[in-house]
Amino acid sequence: MNKRVSLLSNLLLSSTLFWGLPMAQGEELTTNRIVKVPTDGSNYCHMKFPPMREETLSWPQPVLDENAGHLIDFYGPCDYDPLGADEIKAQRRMGARGIFENGD
Repeated sequence: MNKRVSLLSNLLLSSTLFWGLPMAQGEELTTNRIVKVPTDGSNYCHMKFPPMREETLSWPQPVLDENAGHLIDFYGPCDYDPLGADEIKAQRRMGARGIFENGD
């Protein structure tokens, strides 16, 4: 009887741990309001991050605007840098067109 209870409790505990394992892989990684959710079986991620502060776009190391009322929704490689050269160029183009301000 004692062995059955031990076996059943171990089985219950191990099945709970195994059911939680796939969910741990898909959890969001958050650093400085950068949310990164990896997709299944690929090197692509769904990322959301605030835009850079406009006055810092010319700085060597731009700063994210934590108080912005919106987030950039990005889908691409997981190693994409929201503060990298490609993103700086994209945000400069968007800022020049006024996309963030009025949506035109």
